[in-house]
Amino acid sequence: MTNQGPLTGVRVIELAGIGPGPFAAMMLADLGADVVRVDRVGGGGFGAFPGDLLNRNRRSLAVDLKQPAGRELVRDLVAGADALVEGFRPGVAERLGLSPADCLAANPRLVYGRMTGWGQDGPLASTAGHDIDYLALTGALHGVGRAGEPPVPPMNLLGDFGGGGMMLALGIVAALYAVRGGASGQVVDAAIVDGVSVLATQIHALRGLGLWQDPRGVNLLDGGAPFYDTYECADGRYVAVGALEPQFYAELVRLTGFPLDGDDAPDRDDPATWPALRAAWARLFRTRTRDEWAALLDGTDACVAPVLDWAEAPRHPHLAAREVFVAPDGVTQPAPAPRFSGTPTSVRRPPPAPGEHTDEVLAEAGLDVDRIAALRAAGTVG
Repeated sequence: MTNQGPLTGVRVIELAGIGPGPFAAMMLADLGADVVRVDRVGGGGFGAFPGDLLNRNRRSLAVDLKQPAGRELVRDLVAGADALVEGFRPGVAERLGLSPADCLAANPRLVYGRMTGWGQDGPLASTAGHDIDYLALTGALHGVGRAGEPPVPPMNLLGDFGGGGMMLALGIVAALYAVRGGASGQVVDAAIVDGVSVLATQIHALRGLGLWQDPRGVNLLDGGAPFYDTYECADGRYVAVGALEPQFYAELVRLTGFPLDGDDAPDRDDPATWPALRAAWARLFRTRTRDEWAALLDGTDACVAPVLDWAEAPRHPHLAAREVFVAPDGVTQPAPAPRFSGTPTSVRRPPPAPGEHTDEVLAEAGLDVDRIAALRAAGTVG
């Protein structure tokens, strides 16, 4: 078999969901795992819109989990798999007969990955929620935004994908490593509130050292420092300045000619001077367009980058040179990451239609043509 990534040879069953669960499954599939997504018969429901890139690199089997025969079929597939991914609310998999106990009975070496917002236990475990709610309870949402203004939702990158799906993917890989080392199968309980809290470990450390204030927008890394912020340019577009270290700030000052005539250059290390310093930098950056600043500062240690929009990002020379974005079948999308020298990854398959590979997957599982036809006739598979 051609090497498809470091997880080549690993079989994963994914019970179709939305958001962080599919992201975790995408990460595993991007790394070479053979991920079979169990969708609803007839499509619809979770992950139903065509072309969802979170579903790339997998095959799709459509099963009616409300039928006993459908649940039995999934348990049969689990018996030959290495891992399972599910993102239902707590108790749903149990009611379907696809709980960890059910699946581990079918396969004692299985890694059963569970993705939720609140976790499998705790006072809020059974309640609904979304990314913004999980961020709110962890303190992370409090820290995102401008001073004196409301918190700003950071899309769903921080919770669903960073603290959720990525943590689940890491947990599954770690558990697979343990099982291959002789451990028994186990359950990975990945909760967004857990993962986001771990992501904020350094902020908690800085608070404990007295180096981080609780009000948002007044700290070194949250837009409080004028040398770590965004500035509007003459054309209404923006640059991002990240000149944290003194030597990089000195290079920024040298290359830009800061300050302008008539401006003061307060001590950057005194937070009391930050409002005046920010005003001076804002005045300077408004004297040129974003791309003029980029042309001046690109490739230097001034730590300034143009703020690109979604369409511009794939065309940036650095990202293009590294092939950060790829376009299989003409569909531009982020390439799999990270990179591996000996087991390279790739986008091998486009997002499947629900049930696109039902016959193929069932044939691999040992079902003959007549059995597959009977299941299809009964509406058990589609």
